[in-house]
Amino acid sequence: MKWKEFTIKTTTMAEELVCNMLYERGITSVEIIDNVPLTKEEVEEMYIDIEAELPPDEGDGAVRFYLEEDADEKQMLDSVKEGLQELAEFMDIGEGSIVTSETEDVDWINNWKEFFKPFYLDDILIKPHWEAIPQGAKYRALIEIDPGTSFGTGQHETTQLCIRGLEKYMKEEDAVLDLGCGSGILSVIALKLGAKHAVLTDIDPICEQAAIDNMEMNHLTKDMYDIHIGNLIDDEKLQQTVGENAYDVVLANILADVIIPMAPAAYRAVKRGGTFITSGIIDFKEDAVKEALTAAGFTIKEVNHMGEWVGIIAEK
Repeated sequence: MKWKEFTIKTTTMAEELVCNMLYERGITSVEIIDNVPLTKEEVEEMYIDIEAELPPDEGDGAVRFYLEEDADEKQMLDSVKEGLQELAEFMDIGEGSIVTSETEDVDWINNWKEFFKPFYLDDILIKPHWEAIPQGAKYRALIEIDPGTSFGTGQHETTQLCIRGLEKYMKEEDAVLDLGCGSGILSVIALKLGAKHAVLTDIDPICEQAAIDNMEMNHLTKDMYDIHIGNLIDDEKLQQTVGENAYDVVLANILADVIIPMAPAAYRAVKRGGTFITSGIIDFKEDAVKEALTAAGFTIKEVNHMGEWVGIIAEK
């Protein structure tokens, strides 16, 4: 099978954000290429001596991703370029160019599947669809995924922050609004945890079919969710469709610079006493998001950190 290989030239500071942006667009075959040296602790944990063969890190980095040859390359690249432009508005992403090459590797996508096994996130069991449920497994909810589709594995810190917020604050029969739904993983989990109905929105048309596919994989029927493409910040028609004071829980696992202008729309959508669960916030944007949520009328209930990522939970 032929694969197209794409390399985004960026900075080491922006690499994780670029990866997260690719995951949001359903691109899960991603790797980071840089010269960041291992820490002393990391070297000591390894079984070999490493000589300093790489030049010192000068801040340049790259993120490489792969698409199948028959994928809609133009649509995907347009979406990636849009994502890079959004990132460049609030941080230095370096050159931000995309270099294309072609590679033949029949087993490239399958080789890493050997290492992707079922795993728990608290009492939620997430497993690839080709793996059997582990013997004796106990779980509150089972989530099946196919990393070969536009789903992602659920292991990224930003997703975990949102999932833990769902587990803590969402109740059975709650109505959920998922802003910037991406491939729909959060809504899938919300419905599997007992949500009555989920409304998903995203500005990227690619997300609609990806979310539908993942709902079907988890045996969630179409009467349990609705998907709308558009920007809730300034799309009046979408605002009317979504409604006001209609949701017990609103989710937003997106960038801080999107959450900030979206806060008033989220406030209108959530019920009095309802919860707004946010993530995808890089740590140096924490205070700005808190200020925006407070200005919109929310009360900050909880702030959680995983690595350099922040999740903020607020109440109306």
